[in-house]
Amino acid sequence: MAFPSALSLPGYSAEDTERRLPEHHKNLYRSHFERDRARVLHSSALRRLGFKTQVVSPTSDDFTRTRLTHSLEVAQVGREVGRMLGCDPDLVDAACLSHDLGHPPFGHNGESALDAIGSPAGGFEGNAQTLRLLSRLEPKLILPDGGSAGLNLTRAALDAACKYPWSREDAPEREGVRTRKFGVYADDLPVFDWFREGAPDGQKCLEAQVMDLADDISYSVHDVEDAVFGGHVQLGWVADARARDRVIQWARRWYMPETSPDELDAALTRLERLAEWLPEMTGTRASMAALKALTSQLIGRFSGAALEATRARYGEGPLTRYAARLRIPRETETEIAVMKGIATAFVMAVRDQEPLHANQREMLTVLVEALLETDGQFLDPVFAEDWSLIDRNDDAARLRLVIDQVASLTDSSAVRLHDRITGLNWRTGDKPLW
Repeated sequence: MAFPSALSLPGYSAEDTERRLPEHHKNLYRSHFERDRARVLHSSALRRLGFKTQVVSPTSDDFTRTRLTHSLEVAQVGREVGRMLGCDPDLVDAACLSHDLGHPPFGHNGESALDAIGSPAGGFEGNAQTLRLLSRLEPKLILPDGGSAGLNLTRAALDAACKYPWSREDAPEREGVRTRKFGVYADDLPVFDWFREGAPDGQKCLEAQVMDLADDISYSVHDVEDAVFGGHVQLGWVADARARDRVIQWARRWYMPETSPDELDAALTRLERLAEWLPEMTGTRASMAALKALTSQLIGRFSGAALEATRARYGEGPLTRYAARLRIPRETETEIAVMKGIATAFVMAVRDQEPLHANQREMLTVLVEALLETDGQFLDPVFAEDWSLIDRNDDAARLRLVIDQVASLTDSSAVRLHDRITGLNWRTGDKPLW
C-alpha cells in the first residue's frame, strides 16, 4: 500500500526533508514531518515544560498556564494558520511545540540570570538553547563519531523552529541598538549553517513566521486570560486614565517602542468596542464562559487578519518555506502589543519587583558557580559524562555545559538541587529538616 509522503506536498523538496544523520525507515506510513512532530512531542524536554513558569509559577493555582500548556496552545493556533496558508501542518506543529524548549527555570527571569553569568561562554538565550536541545542535547540518535545528533530533525523542521536566524554577533540592529535575541551559539554554528543553507540571510522561513505569530497571539491573549482569572486585573480597569497610561507605556517599552501612544490608545479602544470585551470577571460560570468567548474572538481576529493580508498579497496557492512572507496588518500588531501591555503592567512588572524574583536569579547564579566548583559531582549522569570529556583548561566549554544542565531544570528541581548542594532551604535560608 502506498502512503502519502511529505515529498509529494507542494512547496517541499528532498533537501527540506534531509536529516544530518541519514535514516532509513521500513514503516512508510508517516511523513518526514509527522516523524519530526512525534519526536518533539515525546521528548523529555517538552515534558519538563509542564513544571516551568510561563508568567506566574506553575504551583500558584490549577488554572494558570505553564510553558507546556502554552506550547500546546501555540501549536494549535500555528497548525491552523499554517494549514490555511498551505504549509505542512505537522511541520508547523513541530516548530510550535519546540519554540520554548530552551527556556530555563523561572521564565524570563531565569533567562536573564543565566545570560549574565554565562557571558564568558557567549551568554544565554532561550531560543539558541532550543536549537541546542533539538540538535545535540535531547537524546535520540548518536553520530558515528559518538557525538549526539539530538532528535535528528529534518532541515525544514530545524529551520521552522528557528525564531531568530542569526548568532549574537550577527544580530540585526534596530535604531542603532543590536537586538538581544539570537538563535544560535557559536559552537552550534555547524548545524545552523547546514539547515540554513540557501536561505536568505536573517529571514525566517514562512513556517517559522507562522510559529512566531502563533506565539505572539497565544502570549497576548492567554496571558491576559490568566491575569484576569487570577485576580491580577479586570479589563475594565483600562478605562481609568492612569491604568491605561501604564498599559500603553509598557506596550511601548517592551514591544513597540517606535509606536506613538495615540496609536496604541486607538488599538486599545478598538478592542474595548468588541461585543465580547469583558470589563469585569466575577468568577461565576457565566463570566468564565464570557472570558473564554473573548479569548476565542481575539485569536480569530488576530490570526484571521494575518491570513487575509497574506492571501491578498500572494493569492490562493499553497505557500511554504521562502515563497512568501507572512503579512500582519499594522492594526493587528498594535492590538497584540496592547494586550501584552495589559499582562505586563499588571502581572510581570509587579512580579519582577518582588524579592522572590531577585532570590531566583541569585539561586541560579549560586547553582552555576557550585556546579563548576564541585567538578561535576552534582551533574546528571548524561552531563557528567560530557564533563569528563572536556579539557580541564577549557573554562568556556565547562561553563556552557553547566548552563546546559541548569537550563534543563524545572522550577522545582532547580530548588531541590540548590538545597542538596548547599545544605540550605532556599526559601527560608535554614538548614533542611531532613
